[in-house]
Amino acid sequence: MSSHSLFSSATTCSHHHSFNKPDPFSSISQIPTQNLQSQWLGVVTKFPLKHSHTRPRLPKTRPVSANVTFSLPTANPERINSTDKVPKWSLKGIKSFAMGELEARKLKFSITGTEAILMGILVEGTNRASKLLRANGFTLGKVREEAIKLIGKPDYFYFSPEHPPLTESAQKALDWAVDEKLKSGDDGEITTSHLLLGVWSEKEGAGYKIMATLGFNDEKAQELHALISKPGFVED
Repeated sequence: MSSHSLFSSATTCSHHHSFNKPDPFSSISQIPTQNLQSQWLGVVTKFPLKHSHTRPRLPKTRPVSANVTFSLPTANPERINSTDKVPKWSLKGIKSFAMGELEARKLKFSITGTEAILMGILVEGTNRASKLLRANGFTLGKVREEAIKLIGKPDYFYFSPEHPPLTESAQKALDWAVDEKLKSGDDGEITTSHLLLGVWSEKEGAGYKIMATLGFNDEKAQELHALISKPGFVED
């Protein structure tokens, strides 16, 4: 009888201490479970949701810097006198050149020729030269087709450099545009129209041949030249 009482007392005491033991997880906020009804099984399934105070670690990013140029490659910078104010290219002219490089890369060309510059002018699309070309039936697709006929089908396993080097004709076209602006004596920018006429000035270049094939001629070139020669001409 006494042994039974002693056992009962010990059991009660042990249970009492276990019940009052502090819960180490009591400080963590509890979120009630969410009940979801399954339309196939017809039962309620409970999914306990855990709450976390840990904030996700965002990846560290480095600041990105970009260099904006207001000039295009020139073959002979010494031809410009130090006393002369070097004309700047318009933003549309720079974008047209950049788009030309991109078109050369798309076609897997190893170089940037006058045909690529012509495509870049059309891709930019908002400049006066591009509007003139489109009004005369020029499209990017037609110019691409003619360029492939002249240069050949691209090698799809070839990767063009980021900046395909300029051909001699393309370099001369850029220099023609700069020289023409210097001769005018105007303080304005070198525009995409100057660039287009520079492409037309290179008779042996692929750009000139494509323009002639698609209907451009000296008469249209003279009209455009008369326009850009007016004082205060700006790119629109």
